Amino acid sequence: MVFGMSDAELEMLLQKRKKELEKMLAAKQEEQARREEELRREAILRQILTSDARERLARIKLARPDFGLLIENQLISLALSGRIREKITDAQLKEILKQYLRQSTRESRIEIRRK
Repeated sequence: MVFGMSDAELEMLLQKRKKELEKMLAAKQEEQARREEELRREAILRQILTSDARERLARIKLARPDFGLLIENQLISLALSGRIREKITDAQLKEILKQYLRQSTRESRIEIRRK
């Protein structure tokens, strides 16, 4: 016996420690997968956006993370499907944003008709 612990108590402590280590390993693997995905996304955006357009998108993500991520996902989807053939400039990105905002405001209008 170690310090008055029974074999059952030691086994229980070992099992608890093993579970903690497994959780830590899973968390590290999840973080690594997240980092790899982010690097992959950045590489795609680097290929399809000019530096000015990337800066604009980064500023949008800072101000409105959900909207920036939505636009980023749309651009990546277009790139992966082969629909983007050349780099998107800052001016082109502005137009894309304007079109998207116009479309989303049209879709989000609620019309109340009184009888």
